[in-house]
Amino acid sequence: MDWPADFLPVIAKACLVLIFPFSGLDKVLNWDNALKQATSSFLPGRQVLLVLAMGVEFVTPLCIVGGWQEGPAALLLAAYCVVTAVLYHDFWSHPRFWSPASAGYPHLWEFLKNFGLVGGLLMVVFGSGLLTRVLPP
Repeated sequence: MDWPADFLPVIAKACLVLIFPFSGLDKVLNWDNALKQATSSFLPGRQVLLVLAMGVEFVTPLCIVGGWQEGPAALLLAAYCVVTAVLYHDFWSHPRFWSPASAGYPHLWEFLKNFGLVGGLLMVVFGSGLLTRVLPP
């Protein structure tokens, strides 16, 4: 047994997804604020979407770290990151978003953070072998 080869991938996956259960917990503890943010999008059904988001944020990290259906879980979580970045962090709609004085400035960094997470999650998808199972050679 080579412990670094066995444990480092698990530690890396845990670090990658650590933010999501805390984000889900924040939605539970600060429900009204989470609903307010969910309302900022054009999508209907904000309560249902919020509950679904919490499910994604609680369940997919467990699947990824635990190694159960990690490919589909990582793909779902990556898609979730893309959707939330585009819908809720529209930095481009704020003038001078690159300026710290702009309301768009924090959205720029949240948007980029989401896409950084997408990159890491896609590495999990590739490492899981999911694509070789579903795509023809």
